[in-house]
Order: sequence, then C-alpha cells, then structure tokens
Amino acid sequence: MPATSIPTDVEFALRDLHTRTLAKLKGDFARLIYLASTRNYNSGHYEHDGLSFRFAQPAAEMALDIAHREIFLSLALSPLPLLVQELEQYVFSGCEQPDELLSTWKDLQAYRVLPPAHDDPLTVSLFLSNVKVALALVEPTWRNRSNQRSASRLPSPGQ
Repeated sequence: MPATSIPTDVEFALRDLHTRTLAKLKGDFARLIYLASTRNYNSGHYEHDGLSFRFAQPAAEMALDIAHREIFLSLALSPLPLLVQELEQYVFSGCEQPDELLSTWKDLQAYRVLPPAHDDPLTVSLFLSNVKVALALVEPTWRNRSNQRSASRLPSPGQ
C-alpha cells in the first residue's frame, strides 16, 4: 500500500507499533511471528490491546495488517540464505530447545499460519516452500548445538 494512501491515524499507529513493539524484537522472522499471532484465527481480525488503547480499533487493525504484509513480503521475497539466517536468529535468540521447535515445526507445519490472509497465493507458496527448505538446512546446526549443550551438562568423569 503506498504511503500516500495511508490515513494519518494509521500512519501514527504504524509508527507506534514499530517503535514500541517491533523494534524490541530481534529480526524480521520474530516480527513476522509476533504480527501473525496478533491475528484472531477465528475472525481474521488483528487485535493489539496497546494499539487499540492509543488509537481507534480500525486504525490499530490496519496498522497491524500493513506491518504484517510488509515484513511478510520482505521475508518471502528475500534470498534463501537470508531467510535461513533470519530463521536461525529467531531460534537461537530465545529458544531453549531448538530441536523440539524443529520437530514441532516439521510435524505441525506451524509456519503455515505466518502469511497474511488473502495474500498472493504464489508469494505464499514461495514463502512456505522456502521455510521448509530453510528448516532442512538449519536442522544439522540445531542438532549439533543441542547435542553440545546436552554434553556440557553431563558431569565429567572426575566428579
């Protein structure tokens, strides 16, 4: 959506969302996951108590929708190595058991809820396919780091 067609209240809400919330998240993959989680899966509407408190609900919802689409498109159209890097940053910045996340994401394909609703089907397919490939590419790294952490917790023979 071109910046000139965004109503002023939505621009303010979008700026607020970026500075107060999204800037505190590490990486675009974390931001995408956060924004997707603000969408009510029953109604499809975005809900954010902080934005709705400061701005009218329609402005808050539109700001969340715009931010979600921007970050999604940025990741969906990025080169695969960048997507892999974003995924690794997300996993290693706060996940205590990356191998569990890997298994869950591979089995449940939780990443399928990340694209915005009603987005271009080809872009969504490209994104989902690239995430699947990225998961396969980072799996050995996750497994190695997980094994190293487990090994470092074991007592040494002299203990």
